[in-house]
Amino acid sequence: MACTTEQFYLCAYCCKPISGDSRDTMNEHVEARRIAPNRSLDYTNIVASCTTPNQCDDAHGSQPLPLTPFDAECETDLVFKLSGRVTGLTDDAKETIRVLNLDNKSLIEQRSQFVQALLLGGGVDPDDVIDDSDLIQMVINDLAQPQDGKLEAFTPVVINILRGWLDD
Repeated sequence: MACTTEQFYLCAYCCKPISGDSRDTMNEHVEARRIAPNRSLDYTNIVASCTTPNQCDDAHGSQPLPLTPFDAECETDLVFKLSGRVTGLTDDAKETIRVLNLDNKSLIEQRSQFVQALLLGGGVDPDDVIDDSDLIQMVINDLAQPQDGKLEAFTPVVINILRGWLDD
């Protein structure tokens, strides 16, 4: 439950909402136990993951994960689109997307729906071109504020998209 709270009730990999109980959440070893058995009880190697079949923990299994939620590059090397798609800017990011199956059709559709809803809820029409960097930063700041210790589903994805708009 500690990881879930620290992650604002979002899966460390896909950013779907998780409750922290075994129905939809599990403690996931970022560096798989088969690869690093000495880290199986290392708290700095454990995140809360969703239990969605064929993605995140379930897809990870014992494969090496070249880019992890603990890496600062995770914020910049994974690029999310309004369509719900994710692309990797580096080979490590592309491999991580493959290993965790972060570009599966169901997840793309979920991200797209939640991204549109969060943007509209923040007063941003995804169909409009926004060139007001102050407005974009205000929306980012608002989205990044947990409510009752939780972030909305896919909030980090929306923030990633908005930061991309700032960089353009």
